Amino acid sequence: MIKFYEKEGMLYFKREGEQVRLSACGRNSIRFQSSPNGEIIEQNFTLAPKKMRAEITIESTSASLRNGEMRAVLYENGRVEFYFKDKRILREKSELTFDMGIRNYRNITSGLWKARVTFEANENEHFYGLGHEATDCFDLKGSVYDLRHVNAKCTVPYVYSSLGYGFLWNLPSTGVCELACNRTRFTSDCTRQLDYVVIGGSPKEACETLADLTGHAPRIPDWALGFWQSRLRYETQEQALEVARKYKKYGIPLSVLVIDYFHWTEQGDYRFDPKYWKNPKEMADELHDMGVKLMVSVWPTVNEKSENYREMLESDMLIRTKSGSNRVFDFYGPQAEIDPTNPRTREFVWGKLKENYLENGVDAFWFDEAEPEIHPEHFDNLILHAGNGDEVGLLYPYYYAQLVYDGMKKLGREDIVTLTRCAYTGAQKFGALVWSGDIPSTFESLRMQVKSGLNMSLCGIVWWTTDIGGFYGGDPKSEYFRELIVRWFQYGVFCPVLRLHGSRDGHDRTRDIIEPTGGENEIWSFGEDNFATLKELIFLRDRLKPYLRKHMDIASETGCPVMRPLFFEYPDDEVCYTLGEEYSFGDDIIFAPVTEQGATEKRVYLPAGEWVLTKDKEVYEGKQWYTVPVKLNEFIAFVKKGKEVLSVF
Repeated sequence: MIKFYEKEGMLYFKREGEQVRLSACGRNSIRFQSSPNGEIIEQNFTLAPKKMRAEITIESTSASLRNGEMRAVLYENGRVEFYFKDKRILREKSELTFDMGIRNYRNITSGLWKARVTFEANENEHFYGLGHEATDCFDLKGSVYDLRHVNAKCTVPYVYSSLGYGFLWNLPSTGVCELACNRTRFTSDCTRQLDYVVIGGSPKEACETLADLTGHAPRIPDWALGFWQSRLRYETQEQALEVARKYKKYGIPLSVLVIDYFHWTEQGDYRFDPKYWKNPKEMADELHDMGVKLMVSVWPTVNEKSENYREMLESDMLIRTKSGSNRVFDFYGPQAEIDPTNPRTREFVWGKLKENYLENGVDAFWFDEAEPEIHPEHFDNLILHAGNGDEVGLLYPYYYAQLVYDGMKKLGREDIVTLTRCAYTGAQKFGALVWSGDIPSTFESLRMQVKSGLNMSLCGIVWWTTDIGGFYGGDPKSEYFRELIVRWFQYGVFCPVLRLHGSRDGHDRTRDIIEPTGGENEIWSFGEDNFATLKELIFLRDRLKPYLRKHMDIASETGCPVMRPLFFEYPDDEVCYTLGEEYSFGDDIIFAPVTEQGATEKRVYLPAGEWVLTKDKEVYEGKQWYTVPVKLNEFIAFVKKGKEVLSVF
């Protein structure tokens, strides 16, 4: 029997119970697919493979496929090895003796399998990526990660290795990623076949190829680069307008004002409650006259009392379950949730958003609960239009973001930004701005966010932000929080989007509603000294806009993020692979956020070159460590000597 054969420029391998296919799919990229069903099926999900010419060599006991400087070798026992620039970077690991046990499949039901692929661990290898999760890990080597979405955890199944390659797990199923010391393993809980892509290149080259394969972010509108004001929450139209008017009175540039949840009548109605938002169009017009954009929160939850519930239920626009009620989330009553993997759902919901929000002057949407949040977190109990929840559940936020993008495009709109609590590979092309979810208001949380953001930045999702100050547990009157808000705001200035949000202690309820409202969360809410400091940081962000505009355009065009680990710019400097609390902000700035309570100094490493400390214009030589003193109203940022951006500080 012929085990290896070539067909349509791809390399195939056949053995009992499995077919394998290797193909060139992008610059220095090779895609591996294997099916225990005996035949490869076309399931690209969010991947857009490129047609590339590959060099295939078939011998008696092995075969190889070369694409540029990337080469894969298949052996007759089924093992595959990957080489970049003739250096071996990945080798499948046998799970049994006598070199047996290459790939493992366990049948679940007809055509669906639990499957895994295992690679040998490489010495001195470091991994980065996998989306965001507050684990306090920058280098993910030695870690185990669930491949699933939950609040404050967004899975983008891509890692970059310090050995010079990226690995994209092209399966939207739940599962596990083990980046252990004894093996590297990816496991799918439910799939029809295994599918991954290996991308050779430097961090910058891998990011560019990943964007080519999964999509480029659109050009972010100028208004998104300024300061966003948000809190949980503005309860009335007049309350929201008073905040914007106050920023105007103080002469502080405000770009976006955000209206949070429960501005609606019922979950799933997708409209303002007219009792408290008497004329949303009038509100939007006044905001626009002040140069402020209006964003509103939308949830995927649908209450039985909603005016849209019956139509959505009878038209299969809601998530169904295999067992139990179709109510998958309980928030002031059991809630059903929309199924955006269904094109009909996307069209229906967009129609409501357009009629009730856009036509009333709303500029953009905030998609909370976008994982979707379900309790209990049993994805295998979900039935989606696209398939079983454990097979395709990670796609949910991808199609959710597409809902707005497609609708806006039909209207001829190009200024598309959707703030979303979750995303999946490729969602960047729909204008998805991901934030890190409901996180605590602590210095430990701030430190973890820095590392999470850097890992997310390598995964193709180039628009990312946090709740400045954290979401819950912050007391604006406490000295602890007043210090934290300054340090977090300094960090926010050097993030892709500067957004203040949170549920602060000290309720300020103005009407009788079922969900409590947090205290004030505007920059004048944290004491007079902090007000002056935060105001100056907003002015700094405003001056940084041309620099940020340039690098956000680069992110759109190339896939290279604005917020980058230092090794992104300095891949040959081994020290940079250990640094998760300082990073490059564009080409010319290194920012080192202060993440320790009471800190008066921070130890900082500078890579090769000459660097100017922005706060005193002192010049520092690179390839060295420094201890830099810092006051509460100061931050630590360095600019490459001779770069124009230094003048804005």
